[in-house]
Amino acid sequence: MSFPRSNPLSYLTSQLDDLKAKGTHFRLRVLDDEQAAVCSFDGRRVVNLASNNYLGLTTHPKLREAALEATRKYGVGSGAVRTIAGTMKIHMELEEKIARFKNVEACVVFQSGFAANAGTVSAILGKDDFIISDALNHASIIDGARLSRAKILVFEHKNIAQAEEKLASVEQQPGKKLLITDGVFSMDGDIGPLPGLCGVAEKYGAIMMVDDAHSSGVLGRNGRGTIDHFDLHGRVDIQVGTLSKAIGALGGYVCGTRDLIDFLYHRARPFLFSTSHPPSVAATCLAAFDVLESEPERIGRLWDNTHYWKKELGLLGFDIGGRTTPVSETPITPVIIGDGKLTMEFSRALFAESVLGTGIAFPTVPEGKARIRTIVTATHTKEELERALAAFKKVGRQMGIVA
Repeated sequence: MSFPRSNPLSYLTSQLDDLKAKGTHFRLRVLDDEQAAVCSFDGRRVVNLASNNYLGLTTHPKLREAALEATRKYGVGSGAVRTIAGTMKIHMELEEKIARFKNVEACVVFQSGFAANAGTVSAILGKDDFIISDALNHASIIDGARLSRAKILVFEHKNIAQAEEKLASVEQQPGKKLLITDGVFSMDGDIGPLPGLCGVAEKYGAIMMVDDAHSSGVLGRNGRGTIDHFDLHGRVDIQVGTLSKAIGALGGYVCGTRDLIDFLYHRARPFLFSTSHPPSVAATCLAAFDVLESEPERIGRLWDNTHYWKKELGLLGFDIGGRTTPVSETPITPVIIGDGKLTMEFSRALFAESVLGTGIAFPTVPEGKARIRTIVTATHTKEELERALAAFKKVGRQMGIVA
């Protein structure tokens, strides 16, 4: 006998209806061609200000050829997790290359930057330990901290004194202490106060960990990140980076001592239970690090475009950080609108003007701080940025956001 069955997931429909009522529901925009400075989404040619492709490496000819050659030589997949049969020579070559680039003993590559953060924090700490974490740290750090079951103490964003207070409050408690921060904060584009935090970590004997996802390929010599930017080599115990943003491909990595990396080989669950990268991805990443070394002018163009973009948006009267949010110091430039519904309407109006600027609202950012997060790249031309600025000016005036 069969019985009528109600939908046990109907509560999701109610929550989606709530998002629609608030005006923050969105649908995914679909890219029709290459991830580039100008490309086609949903059939419309747009100036792309929403990509993490900082240096334009997603379409670099050297990276394309490296991927094709690796596919011809090794096939399309690795066939297993790293600890069984999925560690290929090319994976080891990539880890060794990153370690040399970052000036550390060793490196392990994960399937994503999220997995690198969450897998590392949850592997090295347990319920008797303590995590002292910046209030605006990335979701992957927060999730890793929760998975570790360690006690979490959150300090105000970039407040070094409060970070020290939190560490001092547990100094006499048994257990390991981890002080963790983003190198560059992904929503506001400001840089973490690493020198001060390193000093605090050293004072209290804490493990120092930095997520350098948005500074890899952007800050430091040839894009070596915030540790190099501040000359903190040897003072940061765990460095996390990404292969999915400026590097142009996919994945994340953790750098540190050989013992740290060996331990993560044995205990980091995303590493243990996920199939390794296709050889084409590893080859692409290897080629990307070669490009960082051989074409430093790309980073120069990225910063030239960044300075121009920030200056012109500011002159138009937009809040690009500093009024209600931290001041952006990197190519991540938020245009703060505030209201979530208005932000999404602004994003749609920009798209109608052939500019892709994605609206970001709660819970990704706090209520009242919704924004269009813009990122210019090394491959945007001055004419493309001028077109985008004209669209921002037009829509901003139409919606009463700027005069």
